[in-house]
Amino acid sequence: MNAWLRRIGGYAIASAVLLAGWQLLSMAIGSQALPGPIPALSDFGRLFFSDLLPHAGISAWRVVASMTIGAAIATPLGLSIGRSPRVDAIAAPLVFLTYPVPKVVFLPVLLVLLGIGNLPKIALITLIVFFQILVTARDAARGIPASAVLSVRSLGATRWQVFRHVVVPAALPDIFTALRISTGTAIAVLFFSETVAGSEGLGYYIIDAWSRIAYSEMFAGIISMAMLGVVLYELLEVAEARVCRWTRVER
Repeated sequence: MNAWLRRIGGYAIASAVLLAGWQLLSMAIGSQALPGPIPALSDFGRLFFSDLLPHAGISAWRVVASMTIGAAIATPLGLSIGRSPRVDAIAAPLVFLTYPVPKVVFLPVLLVLLGIGNLPKIALITLIVFFQILVTARDAARGIPASAVLSVRSLGATRWQVFRHVVVPAALPDIFTALRISTGTAIAVLFFSETVAGSEGLGYYIIDAWSRIAYSEMFAGIISMAMLGVVLYELLEVAEARVCRWTRVER
């Protein structure tokens, strides 16, 4: 309980600092394009249930589906590559050649192949998350000390038991870190994909408000997207605390 109270207090203080800085910046610029936090928060409360929540639900579905698919494919694949020198010798150069390519350039191709609905957006985010988790899982598996594996093998553990009881637990904290980092990337790509095609999601809502010169509504959408990121980040924190309990020390 104390940890949660400290966390809530930290968010309250950070929010107060950000709102104060926002207000000062708005006053300094003096432009309608950057309204203060009060009009934006007023529109956020006024439009939350009627407009923002439906768009936020669609955006959340796209991000969660993408991260789930990407993690489900990349985690076992990355761990397998990292634990097999022969496979790594072939797979690692392929990953290193394709990982730096900006995946957003494939959005037009995905739109042609999959249409303008949920599929191209989910496919694009999945592709980006996949590579981030794949590289992290591969490196985490390679970094496991040989002594940890040999000690379990000396007790008669099979290859599968070593993978399950040594490799996976050792790599899970790094994989959760990759997932948290991927959250910000996924939401950024989500915004881009929702502004290019479609008529749903927070990205579409923000650009639509911008086109109508409704700047306070636009910032209400930005606040909603920020809150979506915070919620997903905290859900990953809770999941990691339950799955990787050995990494959590009470302070």
